[in-house]
Amino acid sequence: MDVLRLYQDYGVDHLTEGHKHCRDGWVNTPCPFCSGNDGYHLGWNMYDNYYKCWRCGWHPLVKSLALILNLSDREVYTIVKGYGVIRSFVKKIAKDKKEFLLPSNLTKLSKQHRQYLKDRQFKPSKIEKIWGVKAAGPISSLDKLDYSFRIIIPFTWNGETVTFDSRDITDMRKNKYQACPKEREAVEHKKILYGNQEAWEDTGICVEGPTDVWRLGEQAFAVSGIEYKDEQVREIANVFKKVAVVFDDESQARRQARKLVKDLQFRNVDAYSIKVEGDPGKMSQSKANKLVKNILNK
Repeated sequence: MDVLRLYQDYGVDHLTEGHKHCRDGWVNTPCPFCSGNDGYHLGWNMYDNYYKCWRCGWHPLVKSLALILNLSDREVYTIVKGYGVIRSFVKKIAKDKKEFLLPSNLTKLSKQHRQYLKDRQFKPSKIEKIWGVKAAGPISSLDKLDYSFRIIIPFTWNGETVTFDSRDITDMRKNKYQACPKEREAVEHKKILYGNQEAWEDTGICVEGPTDVWRLGEQAFAVSGIEYKDEQVREIANVFKKVAVVFDDESQARRQARKLVKDLQFRNVDAYSIKVEGDPGKMSQSKANKLVKNILNK
């Protein structure tokens, strides 16, 4: 996003140099989230398109601009389209890329989809409301791939749905999870984190997949498997000061958890791993709540 032009057009007080909090590649302004503290603490990273305050950490784009400009979220969504926010964040789209789409014929959760979630001790209405999941019925496809009888799991990044994953509810398919075709992804799922950015605070809980996030709540985020990418490590370090890594308890996952902890510590994140029995997504909700409480109070 061309934040410099936006700030100039709307008369926002900002600096790019000449202040202790200004660094190359950043545009700084007083932070509306920690008002009362002098200084240009809130920075916009012109290369990777995100807000981060020197005092209070990462903040979502729309909420930040709404406070800076004293406008509603709806007004901000309209304004930023004129400053290249959508395509600049998504970055350059290769010629072989296609328009991002969800599979066809999606509906609200059906009785079958709701029962699948209930059998796994999830509350369907809560999952649908918080995480925006959709139901694919007997006929659903995208680019000749069959998504029938799946729960479609949208990935939202900086206020946009940019990709998705899906879970078979029959447990009869070999590929239980089937992601968005790579050429359809507006942003590759392995370059971002799955979760609710709006709810993130200084402490985060890193897990493998969406169902783990659903179980551990909105302070959790997923890296889509144990083979995380450098881009994801960078995003984690940009947002969180402290991270508990909670992967499955099988040996390869535990090794990757320890490796991720070291990579995060190298970026000055207070990271550590927690060993749990089995799959975090299959924990009882009461046990998961207790685990989260211990992490956040540590």
